[in-house]
Amino acid sequence: MKTLLRSLLSFALIVWIGAEIFFPIVADITFNTLRPDTHAAGTIVGQLLRILHGMGLVAGMVALAVLALAPAWGIYKPRTVLAPMILLVVMIGATVYSQFGIIPAMERDRMAAGGAIDTTDIANPTTIHFNKLHNRSEFVEETILLLGLATVVLVAWAETSRP
Repeated sequence: MKTLLRSLLSFALIVWIGAEIFFPIVADITFNTLRPDTHAAGTIVGQLLRILHGMGLVAGMVALAVLALAPAWGIYKPRTVLAPMILLVVMIGATVYSQFGIIPAMERDRMAAGGAIDTTDIANPTTIHFNKLHNRSEFVEETILLLGLATVVLVAWAETSRP
């Protein structure tokens, strides 16, 4: 049972962090392939980001549940799982913020710009706000990735100090 739960924890972290690592690559390929039609590329990347967030939320909840139950089942010492659990909660919170705060606001800006943000003037307040949200979205995703990598290190540390 311990091996199964540690495997489930590892799998959840691999899925989420792996998706975070490969998302920028997929986004870059999408934009380079569809260079003349940035609206279509943005639509595709937006949908992929929603999928990434869904995967992250499920994987994060699974990892959080396993870490919460691990001390009771003698998998890890209670103190060693506290830091990774805090990082997971912050990662989940950042994902929720991006999914339900940033993305809908970007969509509102896109619709206010007539459906395609790239056809508006860069000095347009809607375009400026959209670009600000886009930069914030990138920062949030980078933060989630870095926190995920730190979580992996802390879980590995918990492995070395098992009861």
